Amino acid sequence: MYCMFSYCSSLTSIDLSNFNTNNVTNMDGMFQYCSSLTSIDLSSFNTNNVTNMGCMLYKCTSLTRINLSSFNTSNLTDMHYMFKGCSSLTSIDLSNFNTNNVTIWAVCSDIVLH
Repeated sequence: MYCMFSYCSSLTSIDLSNFNTNNVTNMDGMFQYCSSLTSIDLSSFNTNNVTNMGCMLYKCTSLTRINLSSFNTSNLTDMHYMFKGCSSLTSIDLSNFNTNNVTIWAVCSDIVLH
């Protein structure tokens, strides 16, 4: 799913509830530069095998809400700039994130992490 929707700057919403992500390992840049996207529900995603979520939502400047409640991040090693440039996103709940194996990451100060 590397850069799958990258640069879809007119995309305002998307229904991903029927995506089968059971074997996905790379979500790097999946929604980067989707500057018109206002909310996204990724709660149906199976992320058990994902190792790379770097720049996944990079520069999604209109994004105000995101649901990552079902994310399993136990195999995640790269989450660099995952939310960088999400200037309309004021809070995000990452309490279920397991970052024990993450070796590549950067913090974005625009967001309050809960």
